Amino acid sequence: MTVGLLASIPSPSDGTLDIGPLSIHAYGLMIALGVIAGVWLAGRRLAASGAGTRDDMANIAVWAVAAGVIGARIYYIITDASEPWREPGKWLQVWKGGLGIPGGLILGTLVGMWAAKRRNVPVPMLLTAAAPAIPLSQAIGRWGNWFNQELFGRPTTLPWGLEIDDAHLPEGYPSGTLFHPTFLYESLWNFALCGVLLLIDKKIRLRPGRLMAVYVMGYSIGRFWVESLRIDPANSGGGWRLNQWTAAVFFVLSAGYLVLDHLRHRNDPAPEPETDATVDPSEPEAVDYVPENE
Repeated sequence: MTVGLLASIPSPSDGTLDIGPLSIHAYGLMIALGVIAGVWLAGRRLAASGAGTRDDMANIAVWAVAAGVIGARIYYIITDASEPWREPGKWLQVWKGGLGIPGGLILGTLVGMWAAKRRNVPVPMLLTAAAPAIPLSQAIGRWGNWFNQELFGRPTTLPWGLEIDDAHLPEGYPSGTLFHPTFLYESLWNFALCGVLLLIDKKIRLRPGRLMAVYVMGYSIGRFWVESLRIDPANSGGGWRLNQWTAAVFFVLSAGYLVLDHLRHRNDPAPEPETDATVDPSEPEAVDYVPENE
C-alpha cells in the first residue's frame, strides 16, 4: 500500500447505519442532524433578540424545512444533467441523494418568512437569527454525500484524497484513484462561515436582515469554488457549471441588496447597543424594532 493511500480519506462501505433490526439511511440522518443543530442555534438567537421565542422558531422551522426539502428536490429534478425528471418513480427517493441547495434556500426562505408573519415575528429579525444557523445545518448535512460516495471532485494526489470504491467510481478512472473530498471542503467552509457570521453579529450591529445577505454572499463564494472542482455530470455553459452561474447570481443580488439598503438608510440615526444575540439570557429584553411599512 502506498503512502498516498495511507494518508487518504476512506469512504464508508455502506450508506446505511444498522442499529439492531433498524436500518437508517446515513444521508437522511446527516440532514436531520443538521436541521436540529440549525433550529437550535436560530431559536437561541431569536429568543435572545427579544423578537420571538424558541417555540416561534420551532414552528417556523417546521414549515421552512419542509419547504426547503421540497424546493431542493424540485431544483435537482429540473436542473440535474442526468435528467431525473424523466423518472417520476424516483422523484421521492431523497435518501439516495439529489437535493439542490439553491432551490431549498429560495423556497425555504420564502415559506419561512410567511410562517414568521403568521407568528407576528418581524421577518428581518428572523433572517438575522437564522443567517448563521443555515450554514451550520449545511456543514453537517454535507457529510451525507460522504456516505453516499457522491459529488466528489477531480482526481488529486493530495494526502487527503478521497477513496471511492469501484461501484461508485466514475467511468474512465482506474481503481484506486483518489479524488478531492468536496463534501469536506464545503463542510469546513460552512462551519467557518457560521463562525464569521456570529462574529460579525457580535462586533458589528448590522441592520436587521442584512446578515442574511452576507451569508448568501459568503456561501456563494464557497459554492462557486467547490463547483469548479466537481466532475459529476452537470448542465453548463460559458465555461461554468449551472450551480456556478446560480452562485454568481445569488452573490450579485445579495451585494446589490446591501448597497441599496445602505443607500436607503444611510441617514438613519445610529442604533443603540443591544444584548448579544448569540447569548440566551434568562430574561431577554425586547428589541425596539418596528418593521417599516413598505
